[in-house]
Amino acid sequence: MSSSNCFSKSLFFHGHPSSLSTSIPFSLCIFKFPPKRLILHSKTSLQDAHSDANSASSSKNRVWVNPRAKHLQYKSSTARHTHLAKLAESLNTCPPTAQHVSTILNDLGDSVSPRDAVFILDKMVNSKTAPFVLRHFLEKIKPDGDKEVVFYNITLKAFRKSRDFEGAENLFDEMLQRGVKPDNIAFSTLINSSRMCALPNKAVEWFEKMPSFGCVPDAITCSAMVYAYARTNNVDMALSLYERAKAENWSLDAVTFSVLIKMHGVLGNYDESLRVFREMKIFGVKPNVATYNTVLGGLFKARRPWQAKDVYKEMISNGVSPDFRTYATLLRIYAAAQYNRDALGVYKEMKENGMDIGLDLYNRLLDMCADAGCIDEAVEIFEDMKSSGTCQPNSLSFSSLITAYSCSGKVSEAEGMLNEMIQCGFQPTLFVLTSLVKCYGKAKRTDDVVKIFNQLVDLGIVPDVRFCSCLVNVMTQTPKEELGKLINCIEKANARLGSVVRYLVEDQEGDGDFRKETSELLNSIDDKVKKPLCNCLIDLCLSLNVPNMACDLLDLGHMLQIYTNIQSRSQSQWSLHLKELSVGAAMTALHVWINDLSKALESGEDLPPLLRINTGQGKHKYSDKGLAYVFESRLRELNAPFHEAPDKAGWLLVTKDAAKSWLESRGSTETFADLNSLVSGGPSVAFQYQ
Repeated sequence: MSSSNCFSKSLFFHGHPSSLSTSIPFSLCIFKFPPKRLILHSKTSLQDAHSDANSASSSKNRVWVNPRAKHLQYKSSTARHTHLAKLAESLNTCPPTAQHVSTILNDLGDSVSPRDAVFILDKMVNSKTAPFVLRHFLEKIKPDGDKEVVFYNITLKAFRKSRDFEGAENLFDEMLQRGVKPDNIAFSTLINSSRMCALPNKAVEWFEKMPSFGCVPDAITCSAMVYAYARTNNVDMALSLYERAKAENWSLDAVTFSVLIKMHGVLGNYDESLRVFREMKIFGVKPNVATYNTVLGGLFKARRPWQAKDVYKEMISNGVSPDFRTYATLLRIYAAAQYNRDALGVYKEMKENGMDIGLDLYNRLLDMCADAGCIDEAVEIFEDMKSSGTCQPNSLSFSSLITAYSCSGKVSEAEGMLNEMIQCGFQPTLFVLTSLVKCYGKAKRTDDVVKIFNQLVDLGIVPDVRFCSCLVNVMTQTPKEELGKLINCIEKANARLGSVVRYLVEDQEGDGDFRKETSELLNSIDDKVKKPLCNCLIDLCLSLNVPNMACDLLDLGHMLQIYTNIQSRSQSQWSLHLKELSVGAAMTALHVWINDLSKALESGEDLPPLLRINTGQGKHKYSDKGLAYVFESRLRELNAPFHEAPDKAGWLLVTKDAAKSWLESRGSTETFADLNSLVSGGPSVAFQYQ
């Protein structure tokens, strides 16, 4: 290594740590070479060049160091040190002109020590004045080209401190115009300045210029570029440098790891995000609150609430205090997953910490409570929102509370909230009116359902398939003598659906016509509402006690790819998957499955060692009866030997021998007996308005 480069690196690396490590979020000082690379030997230095001729021979092998190092403080006079610091302070506050700078520096006289010059330049934080200070010293000292780059490098620090990247580029251009060849340190300073200024594209630009100046990036510069390439979504380069960092044990900071974690999250590589998070700790880098927030943000997108809980527990155990973003992300994660207790716990912590919840988070909480049927909690949150002084309920807020009341059958409360909504200047939406239809349906107030439909028409709102499906669902709870009122509404809103519903209610002849009309109906509507509508129609079949029509609808849904993978088979187990079905559709699927099992036995086919039913866990949306509860009750009625899986919630199991014995004892027992009593008033798949 040449003497100039040795001197340059010694000056640069020994000059930063104490100031940069505490004042800026990122600097080269965080990337530490192994100890042996800090022992730099130089045959010449600026000190040698300006020392007394009589002592030249004794100083040839001395190492130049930054005067700020403790073991190399000015030994001659503390007063000198204080005097130079005051000069630097004056320069940082004076107007940026050559005249003002010269007036202050004339105090040093014409014979300026290189060490004094470097000390003052290192103290500069004013990027407007620093170039005048640099030019003054260059004029007084007149260093040769190899030494001049050092003065430019240390002046570039002032631009980095003041986050003046444009000024840094201009100073670099000036350096080239003077014929000074930049070294690695000049590029490293520019690259890290761009990072501090949130200009990762500039970091990439300067990094890729280095080879044209004969500079080979070292570990420090490459480490910084992991961040820059990740920020610019140059995934291949970011990962390539990161793999080198692991192999060569480079030092990376928490910010770089956070950016890598976020990069993987943007790409949807959530497992890779967690892997980098784990490797961060292997590197010995402690995650900070920003890192944890980045990880939690990825888990929100990945819909992994269970892992978010673990990450949050780790965060607290490591003594990292959550901030607003932490709580907000956790609340969104838990609310979306209906982790009600966890979400309400976060809400309580935010209130205790005096945080402003905000309209979005309030609405997410209200929506979660409405979905989960947590009426008391929803009312408390709604009242807290109104008294918060920071935000007031909007249309979505009222809609959630009306939905919560409606789906719990609280008619007067739902009507009262609707009146308050209108008084606050919000018109009822189709979503709100659909909720009221459900509410009146539960209360068996058919005339009020018709009244809502007529009001909707009067308002010029076109009833959509979701609203019509809600009417079909209400029919499962309506006395037979009043069904005609609802059929008339459905026919006005959707003629094809009205025809299919009338066919079911009147139990008309002609199976081929029914399948054709239903197929045309389902093919004419959006994919998102096909399964919910099909579920509602099957529920209606069972409430009307026409189970064969329910089987036809399930078969048609299978043919049209509306229902997929309800049954699955492998050598070790046969399974029935019911999680996305309404009670009626699930019961119909169970009936079909049991018949298929019986036919398999009759044909001599051997059953697998295990039979399984997946009902999911928890309550069904808008109902106190989950599928697991309903199925356990129904299977007991059928004397079916299924039992809960001990290690897997929401699964019912039976062994081959027990199933075979039960199926043989059943004979031709009708599995649909009294199913209409189970379906009537039961939940259908909920409809969501965007």
